[in-house]
Amino acid sequence: MTVVKAPGRTPPGPSKASSIRMLMVMGRDRLGMMSDAAARYGDASRLPVGPKDLYFFNHPDHAKHVLADNAANYHKGIGLVHARRALGDGLLTSEGELWRKQRKVIQPAFQSRRIAAQASVIAEEGAALVARLRAHGDAPVDVLQEMTGLTLGVLGRTLLDVDLGAYDSIGGDFAAVQDQAMFELASLSAVPTWIPLPRQLRFRRARRDLQRIVDDLVARRTARSVERDDVLSRLIVSAGQEEDPGIGRQRLRDELVTLLLAGHETTASTLSWTLYLIDRHPEVRERLREEALSVLGDRLPTYDDLTRLRYTAMVIEEVMRLFPPVWILPRKSLAEDEVGGYRVPAGADLLICPFTLHRHPAFWTDPERFDPERFDPDKVHDRPRYAYIPFGAGPRFCVGNHLGMMEAAFVTALLVRELTLTKEPGYEVRPEPMLSLRVRGGLPMRVRPAR
Repeated sequence: MTVVKAPGRTPPGPSKASSIRMLMVMGRDRLGMMSDAAARYGDASRLPVGPKDLYFFNHPDHAKHVLADNAANYHKGIGLVHARRALGDGLLTSEGELWRKQRKVIQPAFQSRRIAAQASVIAEEGAALVARLRAHGDAPVDVLQEMTGLTLGVLGRTLLDVDLGAYDSIGGDFAAVQDQAMFELASLSAVPTWIPLPRQLRFRRARRDLQRIVDDLVARRTARSVERDDVLSRLIVSAGQEEDPGIGRQRLRDELVTLLLAGHETTASTLSWTLYLIDRHPEVRERLREEALSVLGDRLPTYDDLTRLRYTAMVIEEVMRLFPPVWILPRKSLAEDEVGGYRVPAGADLLICPFTLHRHPAFWTDPERFDPERFDPDKVHDRPRYAYIPFGAGPRFCVGNHLGMMEAAFVTALLVRELTLTKEPGYEVRPEPMLSLRVRGGLPMRVRPAR
């Protein structure tokens, strides 16, 4: 950890008198609050929100310093701390030596050879999704719900060797968990958790149900005599090595609940936004379809096709620029530091926001425009590495990024080759900044054959 003597300069921002108003804004429009702060105050600002000061840094160099160069000085911060109530000390929320141990256990599941072996499973699940949508009929279908089912199916088969279709409450459970986490973030945990608000009651039921599900997964696996080397088996072995069996059981629960959330939520959101944006841009959809037909013909994709679906990858990268699956990266400083020439006190709450960073006008021309050509690998880009961080950055870079990209590319290619999905007329699509950047209230679309 590099500790920097800070010069005492404070970032600009609203006055302390606006702290209550800012707290209300954070509760109802978090994306608007961050976008407005970036436009008003530039690359660094101090936002008084209730009793706290939030230090918001919005430059690639700032992201590099906080997330990579001096990452040891920054633990997970506001928001993810609140998620710990449901996720416990899983890979998403744990710190220090525990996090390093958990990462070491799960990392082998995401090696290139293992991801290549999982390509056929993703292709099969994508084909099954196409068949379900084709048979759906004339009524609109909720694409977000379908993508959630798809990604849970892929997660179950690739990482856990189970059929998660038997647990149809998982999607709703995690919606309740995210709702509670964001409520606690927006209220800065000012509302006691024992108050029986409907939201908090839903959260408690969801947490109990998720624990029941992961306990059932573990019981079913340990009852089988056949050895496996998937993530579930590796986590069970790791938990069994704990000196205290109770601690081992709790950490196994925490890790599995975290894996269920992180393993499906971000990709489901990305696929939903992809279908929404290509519906708005028919020329992009047609080019995607041409590439899918050219590369795949009428067969399912294989791992070797991933590099050939070049335009598909460009589209997905541009989708994640506009709607990054992880829209906010909160951190808390352990020691005093300096970021971009500004003093950061020890114990300060910091925010790095990919949603605003991906729209920084100094690094993105016409940043609100959907333009996959930005990611053409043949074009020379002078953008800083940390101007685009849809999977985070530094030591806590998302371990499943390659698997997620393959899933998004294969499913997009199969969908556009076979079907045309159009948004229900008059339905307003809005982002919902939860732990991931979801489509608020779902995404109703009508399905018809591509040709």
